[in-house]
Amino acid sequence: MAEICTLCPRQCGVDRASRRGYCGEGTEIRAARAALHFWEEPCISGTEGSGTVFFTGCTLGCVFCQNRGISKEGVGKTISPTRLAEIFRELESQGANNLNLVTPTHFTPQILQALALARPKIPVVMNTGGYERVETLRLWENRVDIYLPDLKYFDPDLSARYSAAKDYFAVASAAILEMHRQQPHLVWNGNLLKKGLIIRHLVLPGCRKDSLRLLDFLDHALPKDSFLLSLMSQYTPTPACAPFPEIDRRLTTYEYQTVADRAAELGFRGFLQDRRSAREEYTPPFDLSGI
Repeated sequence: MAEICTLCPRQCGVDRASRRGYCGEGTEIRAARAALHFWEEPCISGTEGSGTVFFTGCTLGCVFCQNRGISKEGVGKTISPTRLAEIFRELESQGANNLNLVTPTHFTPQILQALALARPKIPVVMNTGGYERVETLRLWENRVDIYLPDLKYFDPDLSARYSAAKDYFAVASAAILEMHRQQPHLVWNGNLLKKGLIIRHLVLPGCRKDSLRLLDFLDHALPKDSFLLSLMSQYTPTPACAPFPEIDRRLTTYEYQTVADRAAELGFRGFLQDRRSAREEYTPPFDLSGI
């Protein structure tokens, strides 16, 4: 009997054993890179690096995606859960501070298999675009130590235009509340985060008012001492942004600073990003290293 896929909010209903789902992937794990990564938040990367696995495929359609090679163009190598478990062990043996799983949702059953084979002694990070089903997140409960979601948009017209997901805020806000339920406290090991929730927000050109609305939502939704906010300025237009001239430019200092000032005024804890990080060279090469 065909097993239809409902892992992500698209609920495309495809039998991924016979054809690819909305995410662009079948049932076999594909990944494009497994290596120590030094460009995450300081409490994730530390000095030793985050042991990051970049999975192929994505359930969003962000026109400004910096990882387009893996999210939409299919760069990646097929691996088994057994091989993925070996990769987890290899990253841990290299001294990684944590195991960082980037866009893992559409491979949830297979990755959970690998974690059962090789549960690391270091924290497991779920690094996601925030567009997640609560039901799927519950499959990860007691297996994820740190949730690292994006919260991209408040306005459904923006999310529909730039990420092909009109329901983004409704879905992502519920997902973040579920992540917080699972990891309601920040637990530290020195300067490194051991357990907890970090919410990322990338400020987009022309969208600072939307960013401010997201800050107001978080101000009311969660206790400020129970999570970290990572406010990112690294927006870099891609060729896919050309049909959207309003975001086919760099973010201005004024736009970012307006949002950063509001975050400070509201008392959020977390991280601001150096504007110099808005460069293409901060995107890692998807060259199958470590796979």
